[in-house]
Amino acid sequence: MALFTLSELEDAAAFVHRTVAPTPQYAWPLLAKRVGTEVWVKHENHTPTGAFKVRGGLVFMDGLVRSGAKVAGVISATRGNHGQSIALAASRAGLRSVIYVPHGNSTEKNAAMRAWGAELVEHGSDFDAARTEAARVAALEGLHFIPSFHRDLVMGVATYALEFFRGAPPLDRVYVPIGLGSGICGMIAARDLLGLDTEIVGVVSTNAPAYARSHAAGRVIATNTARTFADGLAVRQPDAAALAMIIKGVSHIVEVSDDTIAAAIRAYYEDTHNLAEGAGAAPLAAVMQDTASVRGKRVGVVLCGGNIDAAFFRRILAGETPEA
Repeated sequence: MALFTLSELEDAAAFVHRTVAPTPQYAWPLLAKRVGTEVWVKHENHTPTGAFKVRGGLVFMDGLVRSGAKVAGVISATRGNHGQSIALAASRAGLRSVIYVPHGNSTEKNAAMRAWGAELVEHGSDFDAARTEAARVAALEGLHFIPSFHRDLVMGVATYALEFFRGAPPLDRVYVPIGLGSGICGMIAARDLLGLDTEIVGVVSTNAPAYARSHAAGRVIATNTARTFADGLAVRQPDAAALAMIIKGVSHIVEVSDDTIAAAIRAYYEDTHNLAEGAGAAPLAAVMQDTASVRGKRVGVVLCGGNIDAAFFRRILAGETPEA
């Protein structure tokens, strides 16, 4: 059963567009030359928070407010983009927002979350540790815990997929990064509601392969670490509901190295003069890694965010790969 109807998705898009204008999708000729086929880029790096997650935060918070639930505030965990979306949406709803991040999180994403109104707390060595602590504190302080995967979050971010499928020519294949799963599940949902046969391919880091392993096994398999500079992909524990959708909705999942992700960030800058963070560049990295499989296809890639720290970007432009 679908998470939502096409009518509900279209209503969500109309709501999102009050704050976030539809983002563009372009076919860049230099990218086509680089990979040997037509490539359409969905530019979610052009949203007010620089990433696709803002759509989910807006729709989730709207649903929470309309439910009439009396909450003192909201709390969540993030590596940055989800936190920005929650902070922005909570601020607009007049709610307190508390965001947990791991120690050593992106300095610039932390600053952005605070600027949108979040109370930022650092805890643990990675996202999963921060998420566990945020859930514990939610119960102690009576705050509404917002997960990274939820029906309303998926419906919100699926509005980018609706724009993509309706704004670009028919796409043979779309590559989508997988963090905790809302983005790719939104793509799957929009494709299915529109009755399209576009192949969807998930992309993870070789250093954070939990979803790839889980997809292959048909069940949730956690990893001990997820050390990649592409922080939006750095997840150890897949979400079971997201995995179920992914297993049914994608053809396969590709693993890409941090070196290949860094090369894709350079390619975006050289060929389009757009900034891409690690997760945002991962789909293009997958295309660059296997040009033979895309030859002759019209391919879509999701540039899900452009929030890369300056220090990382300088190293990447110098031909290096940042360490996690």
